[in-house]
Amino acid sequence: MADNARPPFRADHVGSLLRPKEVHQARDEFAKGLIAAEDLKRVEDDAIREVIRMQGEVGLKSATDGELRRQSWHMDFIYQLGGIEQVNDDLVRVAFHNKDKTYEYAPPSAHVTAPVSLPDTIFADAFTFVRDNVSAGQTPKLTIPSPSMVHYRGGREAISKDVYPDLAQFWDDLATAYGEEVRRLYDLGCRYLQLDDTSLAYVNDPAQREHVKEIGGDPLHQHETYIATINKAIAGRPADMAVTTHMCRGNNQSMWAAEGGYDFVADTLFNQLDVDGFFCEWDDERSGGFEPLRYLPKGKHVVLGVVTSKRGDLESKDFIKRRVEEAAKYTDLDQLCLSAQCGFSSTEEGNDLTEAQQWDKLRFIVETADEIWG
Repeated sequence: MADNARPPFRADHVGSLLRPKEVHQARDEFAKGLIAAEDLKRVEDDAIREVIRMQGEVGLKSATDGELRRQSWHMDFIYQLGGIEQVNDDLVRVAFHNKDKTYEYAPPSAHVTAPVSLPDTIFADAFTFVRDNVSAGQTPKLTIPSPSMVHYRGGREAISKDVYPDLAQFWDDLATAYGEEVRRLYDLGCRYLQLDDTSLAYVNDPAQREHVKEIGGDPLHQHETYIATINKAIAGRPADMAVTTHMCRGNNQSMWAAEGGYDFVADTLFNQLDVDGFFCEWDDERSGGFEPLRYLPKGKHVVLGVVTSKRGDLESKDFIKRRVEEAAKYTDLDQLCLSAQCGFSSTEEGNDLTEAQQWDKLRFIVETADEIWG
């Protein structure tokens, strides 16, 4: 079986990469006023050129900037939308955990205080830098948070009732702003766009659905509203622009926030969300089984996140091949691809592994995918 001609690729990756120590140091010095913004950008530029080169060296066809310029995978984008105000409060707390540690914090929140709009193309410079620095055969990929992420954490209470007495207008404005962002990114040359959407995975967890209920949402149907909004946002994209979505259960310093399989959303997700591919997380028991893949329609791809980005130890090829075989019991093998289950550094701190282990994982994904699909 030949490799996919368009994204997602047989061997792919979610997007974020560990920040090199030079970037951490420059960020710290910039925060202390020791270096200027242009000095920080110079360090980031050099680091991004190197991670683009490394992505090509390990054999990946897609290349991102590793999100090296971001503090957070989603809030750096959301705060640039018109009508969004950053609010620092303790009302919304997020709890992450793994088998060894727990971490609870109150991240900055986003409140909608004016009509949602798009004053400027968000991440335009970040994308064009990747576009201008990829090698032949590399497809520049941009990752941005899904429209759902503007709503999920705070819900109705984070949206001004004076501005939006009826949420229908909010969803319409949000989809319009995102649709304009998609159009502008295409004009800049973006042909591979990924919408990161943890909410569509979170709501599979009964505890998260209870949270949705507590903040005034509809735990049974909220994901349907999200999917309809995404579809409206990407409806006008040209045929040669591939759009995927990534859905994990949280990724913060090797910890997660939600658990459970994709069963609750699978039918609606796979059959109604109008994307080309779905990056799904299946690296351990908290992710559930592959049974939801039975809903995957022809013509769409699922990127199996069966290699973990949360630990540095390398899986065996036999183990990963068996996992892919298990998934192929529920859908056509030709509709499957391979990746890590999430990025390596959704927040600036990064996961608990080394840069060498990160590149070993990505090289391993490329080699294993080549052995499976040829």
